[in-house]
Amino acid sequence: MRKILAIAIFSVTSVPGWAQHPDHMEHHFDPAASAKSFDDPARDAWQMPDRVIASLGLKPGAIVADIGSGTGYFSVRLAKAAAKVYGSDLEPGMVKYLQDRAAKAGITNIVAVQASADSPNLPEPVDVVLIVDTYHHIGNREAYFRGLAKSLKPGGRVAIIDFKPDSPEGPPKEFRFSRAKFQSEMSKAGYRLAASHDFLPRQQFLIFAPK
Repeated sequence: MRKILAIAIFSVTSVPGWAQHPDHMEHHFDPAASAKSFDDPARDAWQMPDRVIASLGLKPGAIVADIGSGTGYFSVRLAKAAAKVYGSDLEPGMVKYLQDRAAKAGITNIVAVQASADSPNLPEPVDVVLIVDTYHHIGNREAYFRGLAKSLKPGGRVAIIDFKPDSPEGPPKEFRFSRAKFQSEMSKAGYRLAASHDFLPRQQFLIFAPK
């Protein structure tokens, strides 16, 4: 089964248990172990989450989906700027982790969602989809993103953040894609590039809208 996975922010070139396919990677993540790297405060320096979220230009009442939400690094921050956040992940352990994290923090506008291999299973259309360090884990991306368009409100956007080819960490280099590859694949799936941002030192940050 092809799998959509939680974000990975460490080097995985030689990590046992990773499955590589021609177009994507698979891996199972342990929530407790992953939290040590995903939510490491040092990540903020290069991930710049506040600036990323500001760049999304969320309007009052916005509904956002965080696909590949993992331990909730972005979900909990998005909850401060959005009316509702759907944190979608394929890993049941990550879904429970996010549920528990939101409950412990008293965050009531995060809804953890169990994704399937070919869909984030969003309960309703959203204004913005954020996909951080997860694009390279998605198999059959053209079909996946064509389906995802049905979960966007009119004027909805898909923001993709993923590792640059020259990033000092991330997946094996064959899964660190150029901007041209992102644009080509998303164009085939029915999207156009609506905006791009260059301030992240390790990652591409591209925003797409349906054509």
